[in-house]
Order: sequence, then C-alpha cells, then structure tokens
Amino acid sequence: MIGGADLTSKFALDVQGVNQLKLEAKQSSPEALKAAAQQFEAVFMNMLMKSMREASPQDGMFDSEQTRMYTAMLDQQLTQKLASRGIGLADMMVRQLSRTLNAPGVDGVSSDGGTAPAGLPLNAPQAGLRVQSPQEGIPLQPAPAGVVRKSDTPAHVDAFVQKLLPHAQAASASSGIPASFMMGQAALETGWGRSEIRGADGQNSHNLFGIKAGGSWKGRTVDIVTTEYVNGKPQKQVDTFRAYDSYADAFRDYANLLRGNARYQNAIAQGQDAAGFAQGLQQAGYATDPGYAQKLMGVIRMVETT
Repeated sequence: MIGGADLTSKFALDVQGVNQLKLEAKQSSPEALKAAAQQFEAVFMNMLMKSMREASPQDGMFDSEQTRMYTAMLDQQLTQKLASRGIGLADMMVRQLSRTLNAPGVDGVSSDGGTAPAGLPLNAPQAGLRVQSPQEGIPLQPAPAGVVRKSDTPAHVDAFVQKLLPHAQAASASSGIPASFMMGQAALETGWGRSEIRGADGQNSHNLFGIKAGGSWKGRTVDIVTTEYVNGKPQKQVDTFRAYDSYADAFRDYANLLRGNARYQNAIAQGQDAAGFAQGLQQAGYATDPGYAQKLMGVIRMVETT
C-alpha cells in the first residue's frame, strides 16, 4: 500500500491509523480506496475466523473470558496481516468502485435522489459481493450457483466435508433433509471432526450429532463428560451417547430421529431455510446452548460455500 494509509503493519486497534485513513479517503485518492478495501477485507476475514472460533469447543480446562479476549485480539491482528496479502476481495472492490467513480453521471447522487458519501452508490450491493450481517458475522445469502471457491478453505474444513459429504447426501436422498444442514450440524457438534466422541479406550463412536442414548436405544454406548447449559450457565456432567459402526449409520440415525420425532417437525418443515431449520432445532430443545441456532447457521453457510 502507498502512503500513510498502510494499516497492515500497525496494531489492529490503532485509532490514529484509522483516522489517517479517513482523512485520505476524503480526497478520493486511489491509494485511500485501496487501503479502505483492504481494511474491509480484513474485517470480512475476522468475521469468518470469529464464526470458526464459535463453531469450535471453547470450554477446556484452561479456557476463560481472558483467554478468549486475547485470542480475539490475536485473530484481529492476524486477519489484518493476512489481508495485506489479499484473498482477492479487496482487488475486486477496488475495480468495481473505480469503475463507479469514473462512470459518467456518477457524482455521489443515487438514482432515487439520495446522496452517497464520497461518491459511493446507495443502490444495491455490487454483483459478486455477498451481504454480511454485522451482528452475526455470517453470510445472509448462499453463494451463487456455479461459483468456484478459491483455495482459502482451511484444510481441516475441506477434509471434513470431503470425507462425510457422500454420507450426508445419501441420508438426504432418503429423508429430504438438505445435506448441507446435516453437515453443518455434524461440523458444529464435533468441531469439524476434531472433537469426535470417543470411548475410554479411544475407539470412535462415529456419533457426529451428539445424540444421547435413551431407554429405547439398544446399540452400543459411550460415556463422556459434556457441557450442558442449566438456566443459561454451562455445567459439566457425564452423559451416555449412542455409538455407531460407521459414519453412514450416524447420518441415517440422525435423519430418522428428526423425521420420526414430532418435536422436530417444525425444523423439518423449513425446507431449504437454514435459519428456520436452526431455530426450529433450538426451540425443540436439541441443544441447551442458548447460542446454538446462531452458531449452526454460521457453520451451515460455511459448508454451503466450501
């Protein structure tokens, strides 16, 4: 980057650097446009990393509010550094906004008569940009059909999807539940496969969905320490979970559980609506985590764009 707007080499919370960027942006210079685009890219990457953190277990022995705060600060600085190398989003924004600024008749006034700051349009987002939720940090719309993702997907996420997607698709064909919904829940429950339920002997239970073994379950079981929320507060307790012979069995049992239990019919009725599906599961009591629906929505969106 050129000039004083280079924030990538500074601390992510450097207020002076941000103020300098705002000053240069008023001049509508190409350097300031590039700097602003890179900062937007850093914010986008930080939101993505935050969603990944929330989808991973954070209730270990050494975890606390302080460690999570410092981890968030580290993530913010790391994503700013990564944005200096770029993932293509900033370059795309610069090209699109440069065309907008240079287009005939564009002088900071929208087509409906409203004024836009510093020549930025007030109309719908440019083609190719995905609308983000500032509160949740997750995409609100699925990626357009036919779009090929870049190789920026974390290796463990890609490996998880490649390994389990065929089983999810098979269960989806017989149950009608979208494969991406099942994959998202499996990823959330296991931290993308890094925290699968195992017995005391280390044997994998293949239980990807945290399904407990009730009185009607006649198969193998495994006992583990888990976190449950009681009156909104996390508590440790030992629970008995189902164990399967394969991942295919786990997906089939999960689909049968949702289809055969009346309490989950509201979630099933949502069809292709990921938000409605996630909210329906939480309202039906699938999990006690008060933030379960929001976390699940974020992971489903990641699966859909992988």
